[in-house]
Amino acid sequence: MFDRLVERFCEFDDFCNAVRAEWKAMLLSNSKASDRQYGPEGGLADSEIMTLLVLYHSSRFKNFKTFYNGIVLGLLRACFPGAPCYERFIALTSRVWTLLVFFLASRMGRKTDIYYIDSTPLPVCHNRRIAKHKVFTGLAARGKTSMGWFFGFKLHIVFNHQREIVALKLTPGNAADTTPVPGLTKDLSGKLFGDKGYIGQKLAQELLRRGLILMTRVRSNMKSLPVSFLDKALLNGRNIAETIIGHIKEFSSLRLPKHRSVFNAFTHVTAAIIAYQIDPLPPRPIRVILP
Repeated sequence: MFDRLVERFCEFDDFCNAVRAEWKAMLLSNSKASDRQYGPEGGLADSEIMTLLVLYHSSRFKNFKTFYNGIVLGLLRACFPGAPCYERFIALTSRVWTLLVFFLASRMGRKTDIYYIDSTPLPVCHNRRIAKHKVFTGLAARGKTSMGWFFGFKLHIVFNHQREIVALKLTPGNAADTTPVPGLTKDLSGKLFGDKGYIGQKLAQELLRRGLILMTRVRSNMKSLPVSFLDKALLNGRNIAETIIGHIKEFSSLRLPKHRSVFNAFTHVTAAIIAYQIDPLPPRPIRVILP
């Protein structure tokens, strides 16, 4: 967990310096007034906050307060001497959400012409507490998956066959799996493999017109079409999406019910995705079984 801490910090710090330089170049004036700071210093640089958030989602801790008070203020105190108290750090995290989003956009996976798509629910509260829930009012919605009803969001992710995230989108829980597909795959071509939730003639034709072939398993009342052995092997490997999503949710902390701030919740979701993107699961060779 800590063996590449300095490397991670340098990566975030270089990114923040590059963004800051571009931001200053876009300002109308380079006077001293534009660089004036208001309010007390935060104690931590933006790159340090980003490093700690991503480190938390790589640490397998399930409670950020325990991680921060025990690890950051304890074991890593010498590495982060300006680390404030837990409450102050929570107040500072919202200011790095935009930087984390830009960093994630710069670390998207390669386009390999072979992609997998899947979605996963992110509930924000128990179904019995929907009427009392206030944090995500107007954003979250009630949806249904194969596991039952939930209230929250859906995270839609597209992977390449190298197990790298290529595109992702967060939607309300009532959004159909097929709704964000055109936007997620607008720059992709090749073959896209998904589960039965992505079956749709209109969607398949729309994707095919721009060079992306959608392939799914058919339902019991549908006629199956002949496919090559390679395509069948790739389709059989569609569970790679479920494996990656399960890995992210198991070893990161995508638990939205504990958050009391929308910005902090989305910041942690972004940091969890970055934690996986920096250290993805190793790819496996495609096995084709001939008859």
